Amino acid sequence: MNLRHVKPAGEAIFKDRYTTKAKELLTPWQKGTTHDFSVVGVPLSKPSISHSGASQAPGAIRAALQSYTTYSAEAGVEFTEPIIDFGDIYMDPTDIKGNQHRIYEGLSDVYSTNAANHWMVLGGDHSISYSSIKAYAKDRTVGVIQFDAHHDLRNTEDGGPTNGTPFRRLLDDSIIDGENLVQIGIRDFTNAKAYQDYADANGVAVYTMNDVDQNGMKAILEKELARLAGKVDEIYMSVDVDVLDQAFAPGCPAIGPGGMDSNTLLEGVLFASENKKVNTMDIVEIDPTIDFRNMTSRIAAYVMLSFMKGKRMNFRN
Repeated sequence: MNLRHVKPAGEAIFKDRYTTKAKELLTPWQKGTTHDFSVVGVPLSKPSISHSGASQAPGAIRAALQSYTTYSAEAGVEFTEPIIDFGDIYMDPTDIKGNQHRIYEGLSDVYSTNAANHWMVLGGDHSISYSSIKAYAKDRTVGVIQFDAHHDLRNTEDGGPTNGTPFRRLLDDSIIDGENLVQIGIRDFTNAKAYQDYADANGVAVYTMNDVDQNGMKAILEKELARLAGKVDEIYMSVDVDVLDQAFAPGCPAIGPGGMDSNTLLEGVLFASENKKVNTMDIVEIDPTIDFRNMTSRIAAYVMLSFMKGKRMNFRN
């Protein structure tokens, strides 16, 4: 029997014949398939120092892609190729350290497929970046551009491998070199002096929000990308959404004033993505359970599209 007007759950929505939504590009990974872009979710938030539901962010960010079309009027680019979706890495309910190792193993397998030229990793809290970068750096020298309000260089003695420790662990474990780490958007009254001292002692390039305001995002990135490009094989971009002011990202566990506006962050992501060595990005620290009208998840989805746009513009140039 034919049921009139009845469609599968979630598909009874308006469809403009000329419009394709970005979410429609997501296509489950199949062995042997290759495309330009891919996405994988890492739903871990239990190592967070503050209360966090960031484990729900990968799904929320994917859903937020429905808010945008596949066409960039500014670049004159229409995205039509599928985005390979590897799904999410399984997280044990109680085994935090085991989960971080599972992330390393899972992303090692994902990266080794060579199924995509460009990788987008959706957290999760910022602790996932340790495992992701460790997996990505297995057979190459990696530099990191970190957009963040915090150094995330905390010691591990006081709380173990939390979301405040990923870059301390990467440096202490010699996975990346301190001179190959660039932190942009570090905020006043948000970090301890001991961690600024640690950054200085290890040669980390630190740019505060005042530096961003005074010098401009593009000038900072132009300088640091050129420096890193001469030293590393690949540049990994880590976007902690709490770099944004609380007005733009209400769905971050660690909101605060004095942060970046969304246009400045998107400008930075786009500019960095145009560099040939920037091919992998993670987006972390979004808690959809405290978000307002999906504002923060929508920014993350736009970050994804800005990354894709930057890579396409680089290809065209």
